[in-house]
Formats: sequence, structure tokens, C-alpha cells
Amino acid sequence: MIEIMSIKTILNSLDFFSTLDEEQIELLSSISTLNNYSKEYVVHYEKQQSNSLFFLLDGSAKAYKIDKHNNEIFLHYIYKNSLISEISNITKDTLSPFSNVTLLEDSQILAIDYKKFRENFLNKGILCFEFSNEIILKSQQLQSLINREFIFNSVAKVAMMLSNDLDIFNKLKRAEISLMLHIQPETLSRVLNRLKRDGIIDIKHGKVTVLDSNALKSVYEE
Repeated sequence: MIEIMSIKTILNSLDFFSTLDEEQIELLSSISTLNNYSKEYVVHYEKQQSNSLFFLLDGSAKAYKIDKHNNEIFLHYIYKNSLISEISNITKDTLSPFSNVTLLEDSQILAIDYKKFRENFLNKGILCFEFSNEIILKSQQLQSLINREFIFNSVAKVAMMLSNDLDIFNKLKRAEISLMLHIQPETLSRVLNRLKRDGIIDIKHGKVTVLDSNALKSVYEE
């Protein structure tokens, strides 16, 4: 964990704030707080108004929705040094999340007062480019979700997860992965064995190692 670092030092280390000068970093640090949370803590719920802009400094999280039958629909993972909050509107003083976000491990989160952040930065044209990039990233994640849920077969689904989220894949149980990808556990095993036979991955002690990243990507990008 990185709790020994000051908020100012943390802000200086994040790419998202790399264009800010020292005075702006000082101001931003004054409206920010640092918090440690345990695994399975819910950062925010879908459509629940939030007064804070959240950054994941250490740990990992997942974004998901719940359907009318109370089933979890996995959306994407969130890794350290990434923005957690979902930006859909920069004209309001609060944020309205599209999804639920839960921590997958003990994590550290930076919370920024969003109203003051808007007043002192966004309304003055500061960090608008970075916010636009985040909106584009969310659009790309939505495209990946559509491909995974409606276009890809089981092989492509597994290949994409191994390519983009290998660390998470190796941390989860195979039953959890199968449920998340909406495939049978037996199907997951067959796909992994096929990729291993093709020399694309290796599996030792239950952990997957990617041997040929280009070949792996070609499975779902072709």
C-alpha cells in the first residue's frame, strides 16, 4: 500500500493530473481525502448520486450491473492508478454512476470533492481533455462488452480476458470466471486446453501464462 505518501505526492504521480502546476496541485490536494477500504467494499451503487470523484490508487475493483432477476452482469475491471467514477455529465455538481463498483481486494482510494473540483478546474477549462479521454475509454469498454456478450464465441471471450485481464483471471476461481463469461466450466477448460495445445498459453499449478500475445489477440480480433 502507499499510505505513507502525502496526497500532494500522490496527485503528482498520477498521469491524469500531470498537466497541473504546483499551485493547482496544492489546491486539488486541499479538496481531496485518502481512504483505505477492505475487499468487497462497495465504492458506489448504480444511479446513487455521488459527491466525490474517486481514483483507485492501489488494489483492484470490478464494475457490474444487476438485472431484474438479481443476476450480476459483469462490465469491466478497474486497476490501480485509474479513475473509478463514471463521467457522463460535467454540468452537474454530483455524479450519477452507470454501474455498481465493488473492490476485489484491500484497496486505497483517493476521493475528490466533485463540486469544488468542477468549480476550480472543469469550469475553467482545466482537465477537460483528460475527462474527454475517460469518456472515450468508457465507450471502448462498452464496445468490448457488446462484443463479449453478443458477438464472441466462448473461445474469443476467454482469449480476450486472458489478453486484457490476466492477473484477475489467475486470481479468480474457474467457476467465477465461467459465470462471469456466461459459459460452462467444462467449456472454459476445453478452451484453455485448446489454447495450450496451440502454444498460445501455458498452464502451471492452475496459473495461466501467455506465450504468444499476438496469437492470443488474433483469436478475438479476427
